[in-house]
Amino acid sequence: MTLRARAAAAFLLLTGAAEAESCRVLEHDGEGYAVCEAAAGEDLRLYLNDADGAPIGTFERLRERLAAEGRRLVFAMNAGMYHPDRRPVGLYRAEGRDVSHLVTSAGPGNFGLLPNGVFCIRAEGFAVIETLAFERDAPDCRFATQSGPMLVLGGALHPRFLESSDSRYVRNGVGVSADGSRAYFVISDGAVNFHAFARVFRDGLGVPDALYFDGNISRLYAPEIGRDDFGFPMGPMVGLSVPSD
Repeated sequence: MTLRARAAAAFLLLTGAAEAESCRVLEHDGEGYAVCEAAAGEDLRLYLNDADGAPIGTFERLRERLAAEGRRLVFAMNAGMYHPDRRPVGLYRAEGRDVSHLVTSAGPGNFGLLPNGVFCIRAEGFAVIETLAFERDAPDCRFATQSGPMLVLGGALHPRFLESSDSRYVRNGVGVSADGSRAYFVISDGAVNFHAFARVFRDGLGVPDALYFDGNISRLYAPEIGRDDFGFPMGPMVGLSVPSD
């Protein structure tokens, strides 16, 4: 078990593991990961701007915004790539309205490493959908964020991933269960390559489709396991909230 995973496990022991129902630590192939889950019907949303149109940017500001609405943030993480001014790269949809549009062409960087895809939050559950399929089928998503590359597509790893790759970063992403009832948000404790990270979803969690969110800047807020990461202000975020006690 990695040092970070041991520390998280100790935190759970001290604070009461029975209360930690949304997030947990996971070890896969000798690497440590944090995994947070959301179920269909729970209040999972994407967040970008506040009421004045300014980027929310940080977990602290998101917590404050939700607290003012009488809600408590259970977990949150960065949820897609963004420009220097924190505008989303590719599609971003909030409450059924597209803030930025789908990008279907190949391009530089991880986002343009096709196939890429879209994480979709619907009334009945969740989906990770390859970009061209999303364009063709036009699914009815309440919230959606485009990113790339796809990590797992129909149970297969992205064809460009190499097990021996020395491109290693802290990485985060999302996978969805085969029936769409659960979404799994994963961040690595340390630097891993794409092949290792994708296998966590396919082999460790058993999900058929998963999407990369980002690397290096990846961050997680998960007080259940003692995580409140900090860093540069973010663009899109995904968060699960519940009514305040």
